[in-house]
Amino acid sequence: MDLLASLLDIAMHLDVHLQALVAEYHTGIYAILFLIVFIETGLVVWPFLPGDSLLFVSGTLAAAGEMDIATLMIVLIAAALTGDNVNYGVGRLVGPKVFHYERSRWFNPAHLARAHDFYERHGGKTIILARFIPIIRTYAPFVAGIGAMPYLRYLGYCVVAAVLWVVSLSLAGFFFGNIPWVRQNLSIVIVLIVLLSISPGIFAWAGSRWHRG
Repeated sequence: MDLLASLLDIAMHLDVHLQALVAEYHTGIYAILFLIVFIETGLVVWPFLPGDSLLFVSGTLAAAGEMDIATLMIVLIAAALTGDNVNYGVGRLVGPKVFHYERSRWFNPAHLARAHDFYERHGGKTIILARFIPIIRTYAPFVAGIGAMPYLRYLGYCVVAAVLWVVSLSLAGFFFGNIPWVRQNLSIVIVLIVLLSISPGIFAWAGSRWHRG
């Protein structure tokens, strides 16, 4: 419960915690942000770290002179690409080994073939859109690797997705974060960003429940 309360506090007051890190580590903040984004995008066991809100708040701090916006975006794009490619590589390596259990409910060759077919049809759109959806963006590269999506094809979509994600949210924070109302109500803005980012998943879940009902 204490851990949950701590995570909630960090999420709700991300600007305060990030400012404290900048004050303590100065330029070392770039390494910290790289590590957070890398873990969130590269390790399927940590899909709950802040992503969209982290980029937006980092942009607001850059606008306030706490960080350099160009350096920030380069570091975050590099982190996103590194994480995605590690995630894809693990999926590619693990997938063929775990999906050979014929009688397993999950590790089934038919599921692997289905994932491959899905990415053959929707791979590009999936990789780009998933980048803006929490949790899904952590699993999409892994599943792409399991589905054996051709690496060069994956890499092209991956680069586009990482650049769009980092640039759009960081610049949104940079240009809008210092508007007085936004600055004074940053916790509310952070909640709105989180709700907006998870809304596709909520609508999809509600739709599936509706059709089942």
